[in-house]
Amino acid sequence: MSTSSPSTNAFMDMLTRLAKAATPGPKAIEGLGLERKGGAMKQRLGEAAALGQSLGGLSAAHLQTLSRTYGGSGRQIGETFQEIWGDAKAPAETMQAFGDYLTDAAQRSVLFLDVMRQVGNTSVERARDGGDPVLVYEYAMITDGRSFDRPVNYALVHILPPAGVEVDPTLRPYIIIDPRAGHGAGIGGFKSDSQVGVALAHGHSVYFTIFFQQPEPGQTLADVCAAEGRFVRDVALRHPNAPRPVVIGNCQGGWAAMLLAASNPHVTGPVVINGAPMSYWAGVRGKNPMRYLGGMVGGALPALLMSDLGNGKFDGANLVLNFEAGNPGNTWWGKYYNVFANADTEAERFIGFERWWSTFFFMNEAEIRWIVENLFIGNKLQHGNAVLGRRGAIDLKQIRAPIIVFASKGDDITPPQQALNWIPKVYGNEREIRARGQRIIYMVHDSIGHLGIFVSAKVATKEHDQIVNTLGMIEALAPGLYEMRIEQQIGEGIDARFVVSFQERTIADLRALDDGDTDESPFALVDRVSRVGVDLYELTARPFVQAMVTPASADMMVQMNPMRLRRRVLSDANPVMPAVGTLADQVRAARKPVARTNPFFRTEKLFASMVEQTMTFWSDVRSAQQELAFFSIYGNPFLRALSQGRGQDDQASQTNPNFGETLYEMPDVEAALQKIGQGGFAEAVIRMLVLMARSRGAVRESRLHRSNEILHSTPPFDTMDEAHRTQIIHQQTLAVDFEPEAAILALPALLPNAEDRVRALRLVEDIAGDPAEMSEPTVRMLARLREILAVAKDGPKDEEPAEEKAAEEKPKASRARPQRVPGE
Repeated sequence: MSTSSPSTNAFMDMLTRLAKAATPGPKAIEGLGLERKGGAMKQRLGEAAALGQSLGGLSAAHLQTLSRTYGGSGRQIGETFQEIWGDAKAPAETMQAFGDYLTDAAQRSVLFLDVMRQVGNTSVERARDGGDPVLVYEYAMITDGRSFDRPVNYALVHILPPAGVEVDPTLRPYIIIDPRAGHGAGIGGFKSDSQVGVALAHGHSVYFTIFFQQPEPGQTLADVCAAEGRFVRDVALRHPNAPRPVVIGNCQGGWAAMLLAASNPHVTGPVVINGAPMSYWAGVRGKNPMRYLGGMVGGALPALLMSDLGNGKFDGANLVLNFEAGNPGNTWWGKYYNVFANADTEAERFIGFERWWSTFFFMNEAEIRWIVENLFIGNKLQHGNAVLGRRGAIDLKQIRAPIIVFASKGDDITPPQQALNWIPKVYGNEREIRARGQRIIYMVHDSIGHLGIFVSAKVATKEHDQIVNTLGMIEALAPGLYEMRIEQQIGEGIDARFVVSFQERTIADLRALDDGDTDESPFALVDRVSRVGVDLYELTARPFVQAMVTPASADMMVQMNPMRLRRRVLSDANPVMPAVGTLADQVRAARKPVARTNPFFRTEKLFASMVEQTMTFWSDVRSAQQELAFFSIYGNPFLRALSQGRGQDDQASQTNPNFGETLYEMPDVEAALQKIGQGGFAEAVIRMLVLMARSRGAVRESRLHRSNEILHSTPPFDTMDEAHRTQIIHQQTLAVDFEPEAAILALPALLPNAEDRVRALRLVEDIAGDPAEMSEPTVRMLARLREILAVAKDGPKDEEPAEEKAAEEKPKASRARPQRVPGE
C-alpha cells in the first residue's frame, strides 16, 4: 500500500485545476470551429475511401480489357504456327523455300535500308533548307507574314488549280490551316485525294496558311491570330462576289481556327475543325491516356525548361516524340516492318509521308507556354478564360458563323470527348445555340485514326466531300445542334454517292458520348500544381539555366534530339550509307521476291506481329498504370483541398437555374417574339420550313438542297443577300422555338392573300418531297399548316374558319408562354 505525501497531493491538485481551466467547454469548442473541421476531415476520409473504391474498379476494368484484348493471342499464334507448319513438307521442298526466303530477306533488308537512307537524306535536307510545305499542288504567295509590322513566320498561298480543273471565283473560297505541332505545313494537301483536292473538284478557290521552320523573334500566338485574320480579309477582297471564306483547321489548326473566328467574327465564314482538341480535360476512363501526360510530367514546367535550354525556342521534335511514344507498337515497329515486308511497293508512299513526319519545326517560348498553360493544362478556352494578348479573353460564343466538327472514335490523340465537350461547356443547352443563331454540326467516324481524319483518301472522298456539299447549302439549315450522318452509299467507284442527313441533337446527346465529367476535377489541381512549379522555377533556377545556355549548346541539343539523330545516322551524312544506295540499285536489278505463301515468310510476319503486339501490350499496361497513378495523386481529396476555390471547371460546369428565363431576355429573342405576327411571304415560308424540320427532327441532304435552291432562286428570296436571308431564318427559328403555337397561329396574318398561301404551301411541299417518305409527325404538321391557312390539297377552301380561329386565339397564345423546366 502506497501513500502520498501532502506536497505530492497538492501538486496533483494543482495540475488538475490547471487542466480543467485549460479544457474548453462545448461553447468554446464550437467557437473554435473544431466540429466543423472534424466534419470536413470526415468528408475527406469518405472521399478517400470512395477514391480507393473507384481505383479498385478502374484497376479491374483495365485487367478485363487487357485480358479481353490479349487473352487469346497465345492461342491464335499457336494456331497460326500450326497452320503454317502443320502439313509435313519434303526436306528438299523446305530447303528450297528456306533458300528463296533468305535471298528475298537479304534483298528486302538492302531495299529497306535504302528507304531509311532516303528518309534520312530528306530530313537532313529539309532541316537545312527550311522545310517547304509538302503540298503536291503548285501555289503562289499571296501574303507573307514575315513582312508585317509584327512579323510572324506564317504566309498565305493560293493553290493553283491543276490542268483540267476550273474554279469559280464567285463560290465560297476555302482557307486551310494545318497543325503547327512539331511538323511543317501541307499535310491537308499532300496528295490529290485530300481536303484541297475535294474543294477544287467542287469548283472552289483554295488558299493555304503555311508556316516556316523558325519563328520570328518575339512572335506570339496573338500575333499569329492577327496575321491569320489579315489573311482571311485578303482572301475576301480577292473574292468580292463570293460568300465569306470557309476556314478549315486540322488538329491544332482547329483551335487556331476557332481563335481566329472568335476574334474576327464578322470576317470568317463557316469553320470546320477536324480532330481538333478543344476540351483538353475530357475523355473516358480506361481510355485516352494522353490527357494524363501533363499531370504526370509536372504541368507546363518541362516545356518552359526545354525552351530555356533551347535558348528561347521550343523544339517541335519533342512533341513528335510524345506522339510516337503514345503508340510504340506501330510507330517504332509496325510501320517500319510494313515497309520491310513490302519493300517493292511501300517505298514511295512511306518516303512521301516521312517527308512531312520527319521534318521538325520550332516555336518561341511565349507560344508554347501560352498553348500549354491556356489549353493543354489550363483548359481555359472552353471557359472563356484564355486571354490572347490585347484582345482580352476569347469567347467562343462570339463565333456567329456555322461550325462543323469532325471527330473519330478511333482517334487516340483527340478522342470525340475532347473534340465535342466544349459545346456543353460553352452553351447551356441546345436552345441557347438556336437563340444565338448558331449552327453546330458534328460528325463522328467509327474507326479512323487521328492522322486519317485529314490525310486519308477514303475520308477525303467521303466525309470531307460531304462536308463541302453541306457548306454549299448550310444557309438553308435552321440554327441548332445537328449530327451529320452518312447513312448509305448508292453506286460504286466514281459513280458512288451518299445519302446524308442532319439529325437534330441535344446537349444530352453529346454528354452521352462521355462517361461523365467527374473525372475532370483532378485536372484543376494539375493546373494549380503547374502554376506553383513554374513560379518556383522562375524564382529560383531559371536565371541560372538561362545564363548557362549559349547558342552553341542550344544547337547541340537540337542536333542530339533522338528524332533527328536516328535519321541523320541513316542518311548519307554517315559515310557508310552512300554504299547502300549503290547496293540497292543492284538488288533491284536482280530482285527475286519470295512467294507470299512461303512458310518462312509467313513465319516472319507472325513473329513481327508478336513483337508489335508485345510492345502494344506493355504500352497499354503503362497507360493503365499512368491513369491509376494520376487519379491516386490528383484525385487525392487531401491534396485537392489545396486548389479549393481555384478550380475553374467546377464553376463553369454549374448551370444557371434560371437559364431558360434569361434566354427570353436576349435581344434577338425579344425582337423575334415581338414580330411574331409581322412579316410576309418570305417569313411565312421559312417559318413553315422550320416547323416541318422540327417535326421530323432531321433534314435529309436532298431536302436541304431543294430548300437551298428555292431560297436562292425563287422570288422574293432571289433578290436577298446572304445576311438578310440568314436573319430571317434566325428570326423564324426563334419564333418557332420559343412560341411554337403562337408562331403557327400567326401564319394567316403573314399570308393574308389566298394565292400567296397556296404558293407558299406548294413551295414547302416541293421541299418536303414525296409524302410517302414523310414521318407521321411531319404529315400531321403539314395537315395542320393546311388547316390553319385554310388551303386544301387542291387549292384554297371556300371557307376559312381557321383564320378566324387563329385571330381569336392569337392574343391568348402570345400572352401565355409554355411552361419551362428551370435550366432548360
